Amino acid sequence: MPERETIERARRAEREGKAPSTQAGEFVREEFEHIREGKHGARSTKQAVAIGLSKARRAGVKLPPPKKGTTSERTRKSAASAYRAGQGGRRRKPSARRARATRRALQREPRKAASRTAISRQARTARKRARSTARKSTAASSRRRRRS
Repeated sequence: MPERETIERARRAEREGKAPSTQAGEFVREEFEHIREGKHGARSTKQAVAIGLSKARRAGVKLPPPKKGTTSERTRKSAASAYRAGQGGRRRKPSARRARATRRALQREPRKAASRTAISRQARTARKRARSTARKSTAASSRRRRRS
């Protein structure tokens, strides 16, 4: 469950007209803080980001699940489920057994995922990936223009 302060910060960002990804960033930030505080860990920085995005979707941030072909089917289904949960009005309490299992699994994970170097490394690789994807799409559109 996200902290009240995080939800308020995300709502403020929404009122200011900021992008859903910016609003979701608050939840990702909170997740890193939790790992640093020792509440739980994460196997990788990518996992910590994924948990934060899922929390954001469940909290009602209008962050749609990734498009087909960009991530695995399992990830997309999970994101779609979280998105529906956040957009729908009715809240269902998760089973205590499942919540406990998740928490215990995360507590066994290392804390290194939220270190400055790990976050910096993740940001760098994500940026590199985003740049190459943008380049590919630009090249494809210019090829289409040339053909017509």
